Amino acid sequence: MEGHIMSSENWRTATRLLHEAPNRTEFGETSEALFLTSGFVYDSAEQAAATFTGDVQHFQYSRFGNPTVDTLQERLALLEGAEACVATATGMGAVSSAILSHVKAGDRVVASRAIFGSCYWIVTNLLPRYGIETELVDGTDYDAWERALSKPTAAVLIESPSNPMLDVLDIARVAELTHKAGGLLIVDNVFATPLGQSPLKLGADVIVYSCTKHIDGQGRVLGGAVLGSSAWINETLQPYTRNTGNALSPFNAWVLLKGLETLQLRTDAMARNAAAVADALAELPGVVQVRYPGRADHPQHDLAKAQMSNGGSMVAFVVDKGREGAFAFMNAFKVIAISNNLGDARSLATHPATTTHMRVSEDERARLGITDGAIRLSVGLEDAADLIDDLKRGAAAVAALA
Repeated sequence: MEGHIMSSENWRTATRLLHEAPNRTEFGETSEALFLTSGFVYDSAEQAAATFTGDVQHFQYSRFGNPTVDTLQERLALLEGAEACVATATGMGAVSSAILSHVKAGDRVVASRAIFGSCYWIVTNLLPRYGIETELVDGTDYDAWERALSKPTAAVLIESPSNPMLDVLDIARVAELTHKAGGLLIVDNVFATPLGQSPLKLGADVIVYSCTKHIDGQGRVLGGAVLGSSAWINETLQPYTRNTGNALSPFNAWVLLKGLETLQLRTDAMARNAAAVADALAELPGVVQVRYPGRADHPQHDLAKAQMSNGGSMVAFVVDKGREGAFAFMNAFKVIAISNNLGDARSLATHPATTTHMRVSEDERARLGITDGAIRLSVGLEDAADLIDDLKRGAAAVAALA
């Protein structure tokens, strides 16, 4: 088995997604084994005692560790080029655990302003309750980053591309400033996916994922992951996740392993569709802005080309006539579903101002470009021509408004 894992060093991505970290049992199963168990038994009281002291390696309880979850963690770490990984119950469980395990009262956290609504709540509401100073920075304003990180900072949280308007941040530049301030750079890499961007290679310390999104990618289960150095994972993160109960279900881990097998096929096809959809949107009447990292008119297009392997599966656009126009556009869809999820095999549209970012103040949303006419589109695996026809129906519905 060790030889099998070692041989993977020269495998290409599609092969690695299927074969790395097989962790087969003595039965030689093809698919990964599902250990749907809450606890484990010991051969003796002495073995149990030695397990709890760490002198013997043995599974204790599925909140602490589980063979199926371990397989997912190992495969994600190998895919990402990380030393270690901890899987969590949800994506927000990954974000909250990465931050809260690392900081304490009196510390300082800086975050990019353009982050998911729940992340925004953690930074602006939860952390200050515990005596942690926080500051938000316009992610593409590097003078602002230099000012914010001119004093000691424990952690920095960014998304790139950002949710929902797809700002692309210079990860290497923010990493350098973070490290000068003594901080840990946490990058939410959900929009780019593990195959579309490698934040660790750009200087990030920790990567967080909602595995619910592209990794599952079929709308089935919740899950999250935190990746980083073995020392930080083992000494800082794991004691927190184990004792607070932020554990991933073994069944969900097994489903996510199945998702990894087709991740490259799905994300490549979704990115091709997204590029075609973005180009079509730019030509539609009533669409006043399109933001897609793969288009030359994206404000950080050159940076996206340098950091990302493709433009990704997410498109943001703004339609005329504000909320009324956005709702009319979305309600005209026959193929695209209205949902607050993303990264699915099915195309999903979201109105951020009234859903994912509704608790962000109106002034703050305006600052982020999340206008009432803004729509976030997660492009799926349908035929691109059918998606474009759906968008034309949306444009026609906006045009029909008085």
